[in-house]
Amino acid sequence: MPVMPGECISNLAIRRGGVYIDGTVGGAGHALLILDRLYGISAETQSNHGARNDIDNRNEYIGDVCGVGGVLIGIDRDETASEVARARLEARGDELGGGIRCEVVQSNYSDIDKICRRMNITEADGILLDLGISSYQIDNPDRGFSYRMDSPLDMRMDRETRLTAADIVNGYPERELTKIILSYGEERWAARIAGFISERRARTPIVTTGELVDVILAAIPKDARRSGPHPARRTFQALRIAVNDELCGLAETIKKSAALLKPGGRLCVISFHSLEDRIIKNTINELAAGCVCPKDLPVCVCGGKPVLKHISRKPLRPTESELRLNPRARSAKLRVAEKIGYS
Repeated sequence: MPVMPGECISNLAIRRGGVYIDGTVGGAGHALLILDRLYGISAETQSNHGARNDIDNRNEYIGDVCGVGGVLIGIDRDETASEVARARLEARGDELGGGIRCEVVQSNYSDIDKICRRMNITEADGILLDLGISSYQIDNPDRGFSYRMDSPLDMRMDRETRLTAADIVNGYPERELTKIILSYGEERWAARIAGFISERRARTPIVTTGELVDVILAAIPKDARRSGPHPARRTFQALRIAVNDELCGLAETIKKSAALLKPGGRLCVISFHSLEDRIIKNTINELAAGCVCPKDLPVCVCGGKPVLKHISRKPLRPTESELRLNPRARSAKLRVAEKIGYS
């Protein structure tokens, strides 16, 4: 189920014949909605939930203004997700009569510039990045992302890479484990959890998610486990980020995406935790400022010009109606920016 579908699609402001990139295509939830709009299917017809147009009331993308033509590119690190997205988009395109170039590439969104060069795409009208883990990955017991199922301790988004969560849990020094859990999970009990992991793995390796959850539950005092999210949530988040190196290159990807956009093109980014959102916010702020001169200078001497402008100064959040249908969206934040054009 795509997160904040109405907000994403309305703020991409999809236009006839446009070029759109879903840099985290997953199971194609958002991409299918983009494809529908390129075929002229209006917001009223699309069967999504929570649709709203809080920050952009333009109607250029609705109904007969859109039509056959345009390009949709999906990117995902996960081979299985890429195959699923490709099949779903091809089936939908065939159902609607063809005429739109629609391709899915297995790759990292940090290579968005290289992918576009390879596909002879020089500009895009809209780029979407949904940084959350996909429902397919969470629900698939073979992938080891969920603390609610007992499965191999894997957590790789790209299964061709070598490092797994089990490698980190069983091989990293206790001090490094503490740093990962504290920095990436913002877990107050990081040192205690790392200590319990170190003690347990000295006796026998921790090889499943269930075994790791047991260690985490033993490490966190009972009173601290009585309220809030699942006690293992933050540690699992931290390990997933470390395994997939999720934060490295995020700022550069935002900058590459901004460079690819046409004037007036939109960038929509969904994050699910404060570390991601901080990087996104700071990078968009940097691109919106342009000038990099010290603040105490009376006039700009660097000549830098803004690249983006904020469409949403504050992030959009899921509606209550969406959260009732999709509780996994509870921590989602959507930031939107638009490319500035100069004559």
